[in-house]
Amino acid sequence: MALTPDVYFKYVPSVIDMSIRSELYHTNEFTFAVAVILSAQATDKKVNEVTPELFRIAASPAQMLALGEDELKKHIRVLSFFNNKAKSIIGLSAALMDEENNSDANYKFPIKYHNRDALMKLPGIGQKTANVIMNVLWNAPNIGVDTHVFRNSHRYGWVGADANTPEKVEEQLLKIIPKKYHLIVNHVMVLHGRYICKALRPQCDKCPVAKWCNASDRTI
Repeated sequence: MALTPDVYFKYVPSVIDMSIRSELYHTNEFTFAVAVILSAQATDKKVNEVTPELFRIAASPAQMLALGEDELKKHIRVLSFFNNKAKSIIGLSAALMDEENNSDANYKFPIKYHNRDALMKLPGIGQKTANVIMNVLWNAPNIGVDTHVFRNSHRYGWVGADANTPEKVEEQLLKIIPKKYHLIVNHVMVLHGRYICKALRPQCDKCPVAKWCNASDRTI
């Protein structure tokens, strides 16, 4: 029997803390968006090393603009592509300055941005970032394809070799994964991929779906 999405999402949540929506440190909706931007090509653990201090002094668009691009770079220089990320974050902050709550420590995105197309028009927010923001903050059934989702979608044979971009993986996953699971796909696959079904030496002995898995690198 193959490891189908139905089997996977029936049993894998049993080893995942479903109360955790994201392991990225954040204090409001704006800081979560910033954290997601910073997480590109970087681990959540590494991002979480710099964001508590950053968000202590810059937790809103207005505060981030006041901090400025050069000072922001000093806070995030340990992360990959920090120059580009700083430019995107300052651009995002500037784009949100027209909103009434731009200096609010409990910043929330206006309802008009609770839409992927609108969100993707903001600086620094591409499709994957928008999907993660909408899924975590507003429970949208979007699939953010990060390295774990991308890797294991191929590992399980859920997507074809032609799915060589996050966008193509998402398109194929949405077709084969039952809609009732769309809300939890990103959450479950990220944590399962991070702690159990790892890229190297997957911990198959701890995996509740190992007996169905035909991955070439399974360890049991």
